[in-house]
Amino acid sequence: MNKDALIKLGLTDGEAKVYLALLKLGSSTVGPITKEAKVAYSNIYDILDRLLEKGLTSFILKEKTKFFQAVPPSRLNEFIEKKESELKKEKDSLKKLIPELEKLQNPILKQEAEIFLGIRGVRTAYERMLDNPNEEWLFFYIAEEQTYKEIDQVYSRLYLLFKKYKAKGIANKEYKESKFINKTHFKMRYVNFPIPGNIDIFKDKILFISWAHTPTAILITSPDMAQKFKDYFYSIWNQKV
Repeated sequence: MNKDALIKLGLTDGEAKVYLALLKLGSSTVGPITKEAKVAYSNIYDILDRLLEKGLTSFILKEKTKFFQAVPPSRLNEFIEKKESELKKEKDSLKKLIPELEKLQNPILKQEAEIFLGIRGVRTAYERMLDNPNEEWLFFYIAEEQTYKEIDQVYSRLYLLFKKYKAKGIANKEYKESKFINKTHFKMRYVNFPIPGNIDIFKDKILFISWAHTPTAILITSPDMAQKFKDYFYSIWNQKV
């Protein structure tokens, strides 16, 4: 039996050596076990205790002397099944613990930013941002006459991703002419005053996109910033325009 294989099952290097030594020796006292396993005498009792706890060794007393022996290799299945049972309990405990830990987390401190370049980068940014169709997606969009038709082609290819989401958008009046936007299910408002840019807001994320030269997307995770943009969005959305 390979020592490395036993280590992969969860035994330490010393435990694997001692278990293999016991298989070779049969019932034995600690002296021969230490010599066969090539472990330090000062560690042997600790290793044997751990193997006893794992159910991989047993011992008998003969005239007040302990003789240790390995359980048959077929019993290793029981060791793995016990580990699997313990792991399942740990997973169940962790599943219950995560929501409690998340309640303790200060959402304002959870902030990060990522930059994506090119058309594929923009797509990746949207895929990273849109992760739950049950959440509302808000956006601002500035249509520039020279480029928005080309950009609409990009968004048309992304619509398979977009169509699962409830979206509300605010755009300048020029975007009313967009063939793409008029085919979508998005709810739109059109304004004739400046809006802050091409900005998407979803849950705790804000996505800024620049289409000039190389398309660039900046995805920011910030509950505080996202809430401020949502408030600003609805301050315009609720106006009579």
